Order: sequence, then structure tokens, then C-alpha cells
Amino acid sequence: MTGAAEAYIWYVSIPLIIGFILDALFGDPLSKLHPVVIIGRLISFLEKRLNKGGGRFSKGILLAVIVSTCSAAAAFCIVWAAIFLCGKAGGCIASSLLCWGMLAARGLKTESTKVQTALEKGSVEDARYAVSMIVGRDTERLDEKGITKAAVETVAENTSDGVTAPLFWAALLGMPGMYFYKAVNTMDSMIGYKNERYMLFGRFAARLDDVLNFIPARFSGWLMVIAAAFLPYANAGEGLRIYRRDRKNSPSPNAGCTEAVTAGALGIRLLGPAWYFGKLYDKKYIGDDDRDPEPQDIARANGLMYLTSVIMLIVCEIPALLILVPTG
Repeated sequence: MTGAAEAYIWYVSIPLIIGFILDALFGDPLSKLHPVVIIGRLISFLEKRLNKGGGRFSKGILLAVIVSTCSAAAAFCIVWAAIFLCGKAGGCIASSLLCWGMLAARGLKTESTKVQTALEKGSVEDARYAVSMIVGRDTERLDEKGITKAAVETVAENTSDGVTAPLFWAALLGMPGMYFYKAVNTMDSMIGYKNERYMLFGRFAARLDDVLNFIPARFSGWLMVIAAAFLPYANAGEGLRIYRRDRKNSPSPNAGCTEAVTAGALGIRLLGPAWYFGKLYDKKYIGDDDRDPEPQDIARANGLMYLTSVIMLIVCEIPALLILVPTG
């Protein structure tokens, strides 16, 4: 086994499995030192100082370069410091912990389930508050149907953004690649809005996020179709049909992929007009209006998300299997 192959096994393949398991068992490590929290603070610090005066597009590029480069470099330095101090085992543990901090499957399930629980208890106000914690739209006008749909949409979209895309970039470029991607994705969620404050300043980060998510989102959509085939409540054929027909209906070039499969597989309609920052955006619909979304659809979307994520993890382990299996 070559040095590069051995490094891939120790610092990418094994950490992906351990990080995924840690996230499934414990969710986000809630701490002020959570990597996404630190990245968010850096974004806020730079945004307050750069997003003013002229040249905002160029200043937005500068912010994106600083944040993404620093994030990737930090991951690289942490892993190699651990290797220097503790050898391969230390590097593996550090990589595993870094991976854990960037996966959001358990956290997404936990937060969306709060919405479902509130709806099932008949507390629309509590559900409206819970969903406001995980979506970017205005939630004051949402009724029970709208709240449910918003929760299902965020689970569907973040299947790629929060789980499968980070796995993809980690498998391709190690923990620095995962952290570079997540830094860009966090910038998009914080400054990628099409409003007066961020239209120019956040444009580069938003477009870079589109580029980095282009392949993972489509790959995730197809894996989600496969996952739907193994779930008794999901229809893989409908998921594929709606994916082909409606994936471009989303304002995002990527989010529509997993949203379309989810809508088709569950037999509900997603997206449509939504309020953001007090302004109504007339989004196209995704899926057929066969029935109204119900609270249980949130649990179904989470099941689809988790199985899709497991399949992505298996796919990401293929390079390690090719390394370990003797070629004769």
C-alpha cells in the first residue's frame, strides 16, 4: 500500500465512518467551539467591516476567499498537528472529530421533529416557532399545511447541503475539502440573499455555493430515488418522475434536485409562493397536488434523508475498498 493510499484510509475513509456514526448517535456537538459557529463568527466579523461603501462585489469575493481558505487551512493544520503529536491514530481521531462537526443529519432530524411534535399536539404557534429555527422564510403567515411543507422542504434540501455534499467533498479532498465546502455553504446561508444588503456583497459566495453543490445535489437526487425504493411509504418511480420534471422549478439550481425527489416519493407538492423579509416571492411548485402535507411527512422525509445519507457513505467508501482489495 502506497503512502497516499494509507493516508486516505487513515485520514478520510475511517473518519467518514466514525464521524457519521458520532453524528447519528449524538448529533451536533453543541459548543461555542463548534466549527460552523466559528465559521459563522468569522463571516459576521468580516461582513460588518467589509459590507459598506463602494466595491461591495469585490469585497464579497475577498470575504469568500478569506473564510473558505482559512477554514480549509485550519482543518489541514489540525489533522497534521495531531499526526505530528500522536501519529496515525491521532490524525485519524482528529479527522473523525472534524468530520463529526460538519455532518447535520441528527441535528436536522431533531429540529424538524420538534415541528412535527408541536403540530401533532395541535400547537400551531409552537410549530411556527420551531420551523422558524430551521428555515429562512418568514413564518408568521404559515398555517399548519405551510409549516409542514416548510419543514419537509428544509429536510429535503439539507439532505444534500448538510450531509451528502460534505461527505462527497470529504471523500474527494479530505477534511480540508469538507471544510472548504461547508465554509462556502455557510456563507451562502448567511449572506447569499437577494436583498439590498447582500445582492452584490453575497453574490460571489452564492454562485460559488451553486458550483460546489452542482454535482453532489444531482448525485444525491439519484441516490434518494434508490433510497425511496427501500422505504414502504415512498414511491421511487414517482420520485424519479418528479425529479425529471420539476427539479428546475426551484430558484436554486441545486436545491430542487432533492426537493423534487422528496415531493414525488411522498406524493405531496412543495415550494410555491413564500414570504422572505416581508416580500412575497412567487416560486413555482414542485410535485403534484395529490394530497395535503401532513405532520407525519416530516418523519417520512427524515427517513428518506437518513437512508440516502447511508447510501452516500457507502459510495464514499468505494475508493477505500478498491485500495484494500488485492488486485492480484
